[in-house]
Amino acid sequence: MTEEAKTINAIILEIRAGVGGDEAALFASDLLRMYTRYSQNQGWGVTVLHSNPTELGGIKEIILEIKGSEAYNSLKYEGGVHRIQRIPKTEKAGRVHTSTATVAVLAKPDAAQMNIRPADLRVDYCKASGPGGQYVNKRMSAVRLTHIPSGLVVYSQTERSLIQNKESAMSLLQARLLEKQERDASAKFGDARNSQIGTGSREEKIRTYNFPQDRLTDHRINKNFHDIEKIMEGRMEKVVETMKKSGV
Repeated sequence: MTEEAKTINAIILEIRAGVGGDEAALFASDLLRMYTRYSQNQGWGVTVLHSNPTELGGIKEIILEIKGSEAYNSLKYEGGVHRIQRIPKTEKAGRVHTSTATVAVLAKPDAAQMNIRPADLRVDYCKASGPGGQYVNKRMSAVRLTHIPSGLVVYSQTERSLIQNKESAMSLLQARLLEKQERDASAKFGDARNSQIGTGSREEKIRTYNFPQDRLTDHRINKNFHDIEKIMEGRMEKVVETMKKSGV
């Protein structure tokens, strides 16, 4: 394990639907299940900080906090554009569709690493919304934090408690600020998050999940894995260990 990995006890994992409409949102939901089940199998804690679901059961965007001493070391290679090729359940002609979702992995700093002054924060409260934009809670339970010096804005609405949503938003803001500080301080670090998620186009893929051929391909190391259904259910151990050994 690297010295960097030793000091990271939690990560922020962001998943967003890319190209492909409803199928892309469903794929994002599949990735959420895969990472959640893998994390639970490792004994790591998983907390949803923000979620934006669709009416068909997909996800436009979801942000997780995963707590575990090995979480960063194991999942840091997951950042990038993931592409899926399969026949959607809604496809009557049996055609294979190609869709994408983006994943970003951020190190979550300890509170001591990222001390945010209250005077630098603007806190706004609003009603939580559900699929389609309708309000799901009559009370002001959602929280939006704006870090005035940097202009960074984060939002959390997953919990019914205002206090819990504020804590979740603060965790996300700390991770985004740490990333920004590292990016600004090191040209080598570069634009890490943006380079991970790209624009979500099919050409920027790091990995392809080909269901008709039962094959997962990581394009960075030109390696194929099979038993794709099992992998999508969270049995990612072989993939994770291969990526760790490759060090890409």
